Amino acid sequence: MLSYRHAFHAGNHADVLKHYVLGLVLAYTTQKDKPFWYIDTHAGAGMYSLDNGYATQNKEYKRGIDKLVSAENLPETLARFVDEIKSFSSEELHLYPGSPKVAQKHLRRDDKMRLFELHPTDYKLLAENFSGKGRQVKTEMHDGFTGIKSLLPPPSRRAVVLIDPPYEDKEDYQHVNQMIIDSLERFATGTYIVWYPLLQRPEPNEMIDGLIELNIPNWLHVAMTVEAPSIDGYGMFGSGLFIINPPWTLPKILNDTMPILTRLLALDESSEFMIDSQIG
Repeated sequence: MLSYRHAFHAGNHADVLKHYVLGLVLAYTTQKDKPFWYIDTHAGAGMYSLDNGYATQNKEYKRGIDKLVSAENLPETLARFVDEIKSFSSEELHLYPGSPKVAQKHLRRDDKMRLFELHPTDYKLLAENFSGKGRQVKTEMHDGFTGIKSLLPPPSRRAVVLIDPPYEDKEDYQHVNQMIIDSLERFATGTYIVWYPLLQRPEPNEMIDGLIELNIPNWLHVAMTVEAPSIDGYGMFGSGLFIINPPWTLPKILNDTMPILTRLLALDESSEFMIDSQIG
């Protein structure tokens, strides 16, 4: 199934949470001089227009990144995130970066980026968005669930891996769990960030339960609900991230800023967040 196009949802509440946390993880990773790899198993197109094309149909960014852009007196980490997103647009916000472009902001000269995307149209856009980057960035039209096997462990023995499948096939949840098991056998010290949607179906919770049952020594789980589940049972009402080997500084930053982020992105009074972690 290759019908999913992230451009419809660019800049929505789930993107904001995902890219905010991703930026925090990468900022911590670059504190050490040693190079690292950024690996994106489902990279998408890399950049999305907000004023034409798919994003204009539902304008989900109006209920996402736009709320942060117009907010005042944001905490330092949230303000820095907004500035990074705005840096891709010349004046008013008209472009929203995908995860690879967010990550590229943090890359140093010796860091590497490896991007997988299976959708042919999105892959073409991805390759165009990263053309001319030489050996630092490599794009591949391939299923990231299997493609990652050839990259672990990376030569630098340091990596941040984002796993962000579309979940249009419910088997993706099982694929995530199996990929984590395989990846940890190859490279136990990498940082793995699993994004997932909050839906009225059992698979997301089953996936998270499965990850916790792996008895990983260090992990953090953050989730945000922006509205009550719909009466008809359809639609995403929030999202979450399960991070393996997170920065030790991450729980405090999120405890300080998630109340503000949740309040800004709330669509009704049922909005809430949760943070759980086990960090040795």
